[in-house]
Amino acid sequence: MECPIARSMAQIGDSWRILILRDVLQGFRRFDEFEANLGIAPNILTRRLASLVADGLLERRRYQRRPPRYEYVPTDKAWELWPLIIMLIRWGTRWLSPDGATLEMVNRATGRRIDPAMLDRVTRQIIGPKDVVLRPGPAAGAETLGRQERLRRVRGPLDAAEQI
Repeated sequence: MECPIARSMAQIGDSWRILILRDVLQGFRRFDEFEANLGIAPNILTRRLASLVADGLLERRRYQRRPPRYEYVPTDKAWELWPLIIMLIRWGTRWLSPDGATLEMVNRATGRRIDPAMLDRVTRQIIGPKDVVLRPGPAAGAETLGRQERLRRVRGPLDAAEQI
């Protein structure tokens, strides 16, 4: 599929994969750490780790020769998912934690609780859901263009940003 959301979900949409990524981005590196922390069956963990390595999200590094033991290190591709993990924590805490926060996000240096937001890197302005419109990019094909046309028929006139 052309849709970047569909492509992304194909790589990270499985709940075990996103939980493994959450843990590896927090500092867990070894099979036994993932197994204990997640309560995941070893055969499932083995498959998920192998697929995360194959998809370029983790790098497998040997840390012991005999018996051979490996650790899993996040790649730059994995680190770029950190904002998504943060926003999932924020969303899950707000909408799915009726008894209160089970995790709090705090600034590492100050210990002060933080409330993350998305910012535009250029303007440094907070981006809200009503501030963004999606339009076909330069590599858009028939699938994306068709979806955009169907949206125009449902929604009506174009926003100024879509006309650029």
